[in-house]
Amino acid sequence: MKDNIFNKPIKKQFEFDEEVAGVFDDMLLRSVPFYKENIKLQIDILKNLLENKDKVIDLGSSTGTFLIELSKQKENLQLIGIDNSGAMIKKAKQKARAFGSSAKFIESDFLEYDLNGAKAIVANYTIQFIRPLKREKLIQKIYNSLEKNGFFLMSEKLVSENKKLNKIMIDIYYNFKKEKGYSEYEIAQKREALENVLIPYTMNENIEMLKNAGFKDIDVIFRWNNFATFIAFK
Repeated sequence: MKDNIFNKPIKKQFEFDEEVAGVFDDMLLRSVPFYKENIKLQIDILKNLLENKDKVIDLGSSTGTFLIELSKQKENLQLIGIDNSGAMIKKAKQKARAFGSSAKFIESDFLEYDLNGAKAIVANYTIQFIRPLKREKLIQKIYNSLEKNGFFLMSEKLVSENKKLNKIMIDIYYNFKKEKGYSEYEIAQKREALENVLIPYTMNENIEMLKNAGFKDIDVIFRWNNFATFIAFK
């Protein structure tokens, strides 16, 4: 379904409810630059780093796209998607059944869920929605939960430390969304709905957060404007 959520006045802050779940796949493709290409890149890397029966946990798994695609590319993995939105989990389970995927999807708060035993933990545009006070605790939990030689993949929206550059990057991103068919009104409505819900860090703040948790080898495997994907090894 096409994302038309923000073509009317908003009445609340952004949340991953039934309405958003119904159009989320379209929203991702039109709101997140190079989403498909980035997911493919991550899966190609995972295919080379994972072995049979390794556990992969997707935090904020939404409609399950990532794990379902991974299950198509590499068999014999334990794939678990965690999301606190019941509407998202319902959609993910429907898609998994339709594609015959082995991925399991669980409605839970991943701040509370046991992540132990994972070879890889993935969070695509998820950590940015965690309140800063809880964010570093979650990253520490992820590090502690990973197996030896495990790794963490994290995609995030960024903010620049340079105010002039930051404004330019925001303008470029807005133009991207216009090219994808969003009106200026829809863009403004979504921005207002996300105010104080999505809180991005700078590139350096994200790297420091990963280092402080104990991750040693950290690389950026993808970047476009104010979006980036990090890989961090335990």
